[in-house]
Amino acid sequence: MGTPDFAVPSLDALVEAGLAPVAVVTVPDKPAGRGQKLRGSAVKAAAERHGLPVLQPASLSDPAFVAELEALAPDVIVVVAFRILPPEVYETAGLGAFNLHGSLLPAYRGAAPIQRALMDGVEETGVTTFFLQQAVDTGNVILRRRIAVGPDDTAGDVHDRLAEVGAEAVVETARLIAAGTADASPQDDTLASPAPKIFREDAEIDWRRPARQVHDHVRALSPFPGAWTGWTGETLKILRSQLFDGAASGTPGVVSVDDGRLVVACGEGAVEVLEVQREGKRRMPAADFLHGVDPSGDVLGA
Repeated sequence: MGTPDFAVPSLDALVEAGLAPVAVVTVPDKPAGRGQKLRGSAVKAAAERHGLPVLQPASLSDPAFVAELEALAPDVIVVVAFRILPPEVYETAGLGAFNLHGSLLPAYRGAAPIQRALMDGVEETGVTTFFLQQAVDTGNVILRRRIAVGPDDTAGDVHDRLAEVGAEAVVETARLIAAGTADASPQDDTLASPAPKIFREDAEIDWRRPARQVHDHVRALSPFPGAWTGWTGETLKILRSQLFDGAASGTPGVVSVDDGRLVVACGEGAVEVLEVQREGKRRMPAADFLHGVDPSGDVLGA
């Protein structure tokens, strides 16, 4: 069960390991693009590529869908980046249902574990597989896999690495459950931290914060949804940055152009903006942005 690109490596890995699912569950097709034509999820496309049956229930609580699952009699249900399952769904698995989560649980429980971890400037993250239970992201842990996070890694970078590491964890977890050797352990709730969904207001840049925190904010939201700030009456997305190695000057948010480099003062230090996106435009390198405008002296977020 899954929807986005993050889940595709796990599905591919299960098939390659000889553990092809009896069916794949994903969301219904949705209108997309300029023509608003119906488009299936990334997981649906992968399932069709493997010749696997696809179920797309509008409601996971639909008795007809639950009956269809019961008829399939799954031994194990694998969940990767999908909706919250009601008990009547995950309890159809004879040996248990497990989820792959993009953090080292109990840290960063919630919808945006990668983004929230990078916002906090973590140097390590990973994936966790755990048995489903009714409270979200709280089930007994089967295994964890760790990766290092570099100081300039974006959420996109970490997402892609975790998807690959996660695929290995999914296969190993499925094999452990099938063999009856999954040694799951309870999570320590005292170590839990939240990772709530990212809303527009969460993505706004606060230039009063130290440069390191501003940079972490930018990379945590790149490539999507993109950290943003106000600029001359429009919304400007900042998609890549780095810590500025020169002397910072001006109040937080003040823009300067230093030898062709787009620099923004922060509460402590400054960041160099490497990639931006104006409203209605494509993302572009800061050098291209500076070819069309001179923002020197402008105050971002004002």
